[in-house]
Amino acid sequence: MFLRKPILRVACLLALSSPVWAGPAQSYDFGQPAAAAQATRSVEVVMGDMSFTPKAIDIKAGETIRFVLVNKGQLLHEFNLGDAAMHAKHQQEMLQMQQSGMLTPTGMKEMDHGSMAGMDHGMMKHDDPNSVLVEPGKTAELTWTFTKAASLEFACNIPGHYQAGMVGKLTVSQ
Repeated sequence: MFLRKPILRVACLLALSSPVWAGPAQSYDFGQPAAAAQATRSVEVVMGDMSFTPKAIDIKAGETIRFVLVNKGQLLHEFNLGDAAMHAKHQQEMLQMQQSGMLTPTGMKEMDHGSMAGMDHGMMKHDDPNSVLVEPGKTAELTWTFTKAASLEFACNIPGHYQAGMVGKLTVSQ
């Protein structure tokens, strides 16, 4: 009997950390991630506190863009590619991360999954291929191949940032 409890604990921990519990990989109808070496051009995007520069980016379908993301603000910011509906959904996920204490104004914390009982562990990470978090004073990159014409946005979905104007227009033309 004394072995059952530790074995059960280990089994639960292994199950929670197993990739089998992860949801299916999300696909994006407007493109897919790419290696930086495949980029046909680079676009620098400066993140201020509640702003992006430039506010609009034009791309041709078939281009692979290396976005160089420079956070010159004092807060953590996100660069996320998608349409308005995708951003609305992601904002809810980011709110959960903030409420759990995982997301802070200036960074992300590693969380003890044991302390997050009852939460959807599949949503408690920030690893979408169309998104990157950039801490204050840091630079990051995201490389993406745009496969078809689309009207998209690049946005920061940290709670309140999108609503404060941290969103730009991304037009992919034929």
